Amino acid sequence: MTFSVLGTDGKGAVGIAVTSSSPAVAARCIHLRPGVGGASSQNITDPRLGTALLDALASGLDARAALAAVTEGREHIEHRQLTVLGLDGSGAAYSGAGSLGVHHHVVADGVVAAGNLLADTAVVDAVAAGFAAATGELEERLLAALEAGLAAGGEAGPVRSAGLSVVRDVDWRVTDLRVDWSDAPIEQLRELLGVWLPQRDDYVTRGIDPTTAPSYGVPGDE
Repeated sequence: MTFSVLGTDGKGAVGIAVTSSSPAVAARCIHLRPGVGGASSQNITDPRLGTALLDALASGLDARAALAAVTEGREHIEHRQLTVLGLDGSGAAYSGAGSLGVHHHVVADGVVAAGNLLADTAVVDAVAAGFAAATGELEERLLAALEAGLAAGGEAGPVRSAGLSVVRDVDWRVTDLRVDWSDAPIEQLRELLGVWLPQRDDYVTRGIDPTTAPSYGVPGDE
């Protein structure tokens, strides 16, 4: 039903790209906290677990210890698939026995990928490899990883929604893009990123110091 990639650039930014056959997947699965790290709660999703993982990271636990703290003794945990990544690049993942269909996860330096209801376990391997091989901004690497997973077979059925979010050195998501229902959500996410990325830093400037911010370039704001 879902596959995702959670990655860091090693310079303080962390982000997630995710896609699913369900609507509005990013609204449920993406959990990020500036200066702390990222987490995804997927499969039969409990969004509370993403917050719990970030709280555990913020308390000083590393990714493995955070995952252990959240999963141990948790009711219905066998139905969940979780990923977590600290800013130091160390990650962890959990795929419960109740994960749907073909499922798999991969943990490597600076990246965690996971998925369920997959066409093949190789999809998640391709996601992780795609992130490692990609260059450019973190957003571009995350989306390239998602595209690699789709090219490797994706889900057992068609994907319908996708999202991409990144946090960096301010207290909000510097990138937060979603396609909530579409026949080609990853392709549309690529189009959105092409529009957004050249403007991303300007919106950060507008938030911090609007007196130095560039205009929006729209009628009435020349």
